Amino acid sequence: MKNRRSYLVYLFLGLAYTVCTSMIYPILPVYYVQEVGMNPLQLVLVGTTLEATILLCEVPTGVVADTYGRRLSVIVGEMLIGAGWVIQGSFPSFALVLLAAVIRGVGDTFISGALDAWIADEVGEEHLAQAYLRYGQARRVGFFAGIGVGVALASIQLGLPILVGGVLILVLALVLMLVMPEQGFRPVPREDRSSWQLLRGTFRDGMVAVRRQPALLRLFAITAFFGAHSEGIDRLWEAHLLAHFRFPSLGTFKPVVWFGILQVTTNLATLLVAEVAVRRLDINDRRRMAPRLILLNALIVGSVVTIGLASSFWLAVGAFLATAVLKTLYGPIYRAWLNRHVSSRVRATVLSMNGQANALGQFVGGPATGVIGTLLSLRAALVASGSMFAPALLLYRGRSRQE
Repeated sequence: MKNRRSYLVYLFLGLAYTVCTSMIYPILPVYYVQEVGMNPLQLVLVGTTLEATILLCEVPTGVVADTYGRRLSVIVGEMLIGAGWVIQGSFPSFALVLLAAVIRGVGDTFISGALDAWIADEVGEEHLAQAYLRYGQARRVGFFAGIGVGVALASIQLGLPILVGGVLILVLALVLMLVMPEQGFRPVPREDRSSWQLLRGTFRDGMVAVRRQPALLRLFAITAFFGAHSEGIDRLWEAHLLAHFRFPSLGTFKPVVWFGILQVTTNLATLLVAEVAVRRLDINDRRRMAPRLILLNALIVGSVVTIGLASSFWLAVGAFLATAVLKTLYGPIYRAWLNRHVSSRVRATVLSMNGQANALGQFVGGPATGVIGTLLSLRAALVASGSMFAPALLLYRGRSRQE
């Protein structure tokens, strides 16, 4: 591994950031429904606003990262995300929730391509899939550290864990200023910079890289189908459980505690599965990446459809757990596969284009599932959400023949 310090900072970032967000996300759907008073369409519109922002800003911020530095881009992104959560936790208003989503969306775009590009250059492509899996494990450890605090704060006031989590993310950005190195990336010397010309040049180089490798367009399309599928399940599964199932009794505790339990169980399972993958699977075997991704894709479609069709609480919960585990394996393998097709010089720009494809998919798929959930049922919306990932199977089969 080329730079072990960067690897450790990467794991620390995953751990610390997830401590903050695990205080927020298990409480967020309940906050939206009970404090803000959102309906299914409004729940999805929050995600749509977030993804529309990402769609517009993803590539420009990736160009900035490739031009001026991935470290700077990550730190700015953390600051914006923290500010967005502070606003959202302070004011239970749908309009301000949408404003916060815009701010967080811009922050996400500063981080998405930049963080992957930064760690790829710091540790080397041969260690990248392992780094992704370990990063995922660090995030799950961070979840256990934050979930209890979030539930405890929510019992005082539902918006409190969102506010506190946002403040801590701002603190994390300050810590990264002190400890985050950048040795694998060399920005253009300051005296050679003409800002707008340089930004345009970086963007042009990224577009040339995509045109020269048609395989990237196929991978972007796969990402778009994944985004279309993920928005519905991510935004509606909690509302589905609340609407269609009686939660097993936990004494005097409210159903919000069940969401904490589900998140803990899910993260424990995915932590263990990721460890097995690191130890047992040759995740850098290029020839076997496509077949594994095809299998994982098909299983994810089936598990999400099962959530929508389940007639019992435990079957729905089991299908949700299976979906989370499958995505834990899918994400690192897919991202490592994508990175093999991208040169270091324009990596953040091209990865941001991939992020833009994801945002485009969510921008289209999110409102569609929201309308289905509002006009038909949440069950129908979840079945549609799972089905939206199915077309990617044909694209993987076409790509696997070329590996």
